[in-house]
Amino acid sequence: MKLLFVSDSFKGSLTSAQTIQYLKKAAEEVFGSCECQGIPVADGGEGTIDAVVQACHGEKLSCQVQDPLGREITAYYGCVGGTAVIEMAQASGLPLVMEAERDPRKTSTYGTGQLLMDALQRGFRDIRIAIGGSATNDGGMGMASALGVRFLDCDGQELEGIGENLELVERIDISGLTPLIRQAKITVMCDVTNPLCGENGATYTFGKQKGGTPEILDQLESGMQHYRDVIRNTFQTDPDQIPGTGAAGGLGAALLIYLGAEMRSGIDCVLDMTNFDRWLEWADLVVTGEGRTDWQSSFGKVMQGIGDRCARKGVPVVGLSGSLGPGYETIYEHGIDSLMTTVDGPMGLDEAMTDAVMLYQKAAVRMFRMIRAGMRVAKKDKR
Repeated sequence: MKLLFVSDSFKGSLTSAQTIQYLKKAAEEVFGSCECQGIPVADGGEGTIDAVVQACHGEKLSCQVQDPLGREITAYYGCVGGTAVIEMAQASGLPLVMEAERDPRKTSTYGTGQLLMDALQRGFRDIRIAIGGSATNDGGMGMASALGVRFLDCDGQELEGIGENLELVERIDISGLTPLIRQAKITVMCDVTNPLCGENGATYTFGKQKGGTPEILDQLESGMQHYRDVIRNTFQTDPDQIPGTGAAGGLGAALLIYLGAEMRSGIDCVLDMTNFDRWLEWADLVVTGEGRTDWQSSFGKVMQGIGDRCARKGVPVVGLSGSLGPGYETIYEHGIDSLMTTVDGPMGLDEAMTDAVMLYQKAAVRMFRMIRAGMRVAKKDKR
């Protein structure tokens, strides 16, 4: 039997690569002789660089950038052949800002623009950028500023690309945008479809987790609406009519409108880069999984992307997840044949995280024993 292991990471406890290691060990324990292959994956969020670099035998490149509050840090992006893979969270992510420091009026995506510029200057013309996990709500002003776009106030003074300056923008000057952009194809890895403004827009949907109080969010939303109107007048384009412009605090709008980027599903990008469909031609069974499977899993997450492709190829796929939440059953509509969880009794999250490796290994053995029983039934039916 040929087994293909393609699981997301279990955030805070297991990497995608580790799940492959433990699944191989469990499969060998249960089946003895079997062929096992694994592909590290991610959905365009945290861990995307590591997964793609490892799966495609690429490398990491370093760059000095500004973090969301303007402090100098070292960030990394992936290099796979002639393609650069950037995680905006490396430069502008929420984990870079301590909880007490979080204020989306003060944070900027400038460092993400520096990563893009570094990749362009090194000669990359195919750039994939994952925009999950941001600490920002600046409409992408910071990122664009790092590439030469100028945001001017009513006096013609250039504005810093931070959230509280959205309401001050009166003119957007793209004449200084680096010409290298015209030579590049930029793909945004994102499954968020939120518009720039409104109840489901960048500010009200994501701003609270970035430190926004109700008063701060109202101020930022007012600024974002003003910024949207300036974009409308300048580019004859309405960001609120383009799905995904509200992603990463409005970074989606800047990437799509200023840079002419294309938006694609993050998991689809990763699966294409790792030649997943070719591996499906080889596999008899696929094992996937994630830390928690619930209704959100069917909206651009790893399991949905893998299940859909397996269904098209007629390859059975099972999921091994840390836990199941409300609406987990919807994943069955995306090719996943069955689900198992790693927890084997009542326990809190802390205990499950602490014992994640042991629980995962034991659950993998249980899962493969169940599969082996099914194989015996199928063999008996053929007699």
